[in-house]
This record gives sequence, structure tokens and C-alpha cells, in this order.
Amino acid sequence: MKDIIFEYHDVTASESLETYTREKLEKIFNHNEFVVRADVFFKTENTSNDNTGMKAGIRLSAPGPRLFAESSQDNFRGAVNECINDLTRQLKKKKETMKSY
Repeated sequence: MKDIIFEYHDVTASESLETYTREKLEKIFNHNEFVVRADVFFKTENTSNDNTGMKAGIRLSAPGPRLFAESSQDNFRGAVNECINDLTRQLKKKKETMKSY
């Protein structure tokens, strides 16, 4: 099991949200052995838009530059999904550059 660190800023910790995020991150860990750790941040922000305000950020630790994605949605699960999609794209690019050496 890889390290997953959860941090909450002005948000109550949620077991179901952590389980959901872990399941999403498992897919990334399984396809990218070089990723050693994930730091996950949840926070709320004041916003005038009803579609944002629940913010999630995920930072992956791997060799080379750290990978980071952040998203603000109307719920944390949506924000996590957006981060996972973004990180998947970044990892795909990283793998392509790793192969070229």
C-alpha cells in the first residue's frame, strides 16, 4: 500500500470521502509503479459561484518534478475526479518523456 496523506482545511474529515479517493488513487498507483506517495488536500473556499467552493488538491511524489492537480467543484467527489483526470494526463506525458531516454 502506498502512502496517502489526507489534510483537511476548514472541512470535517470524512471516512467515505477518503475511501472514495483511495479507490481512485489505487488505479494511478497500479499503472505507475514509480509514484510513491499522494498528498490529498480538502478545503472549502468562499465563492459566489454555486458550482465551485469544494476544493480538492492532489500532489503525487515520484522521481523528478512533483505532479499536482487542483479542482474546485460543487462537491468533493467531483473535485477528486477532476484531479485524478488531470494527474492521469500528466502521468501519461511523464511516461512518454521517461521512455525517450
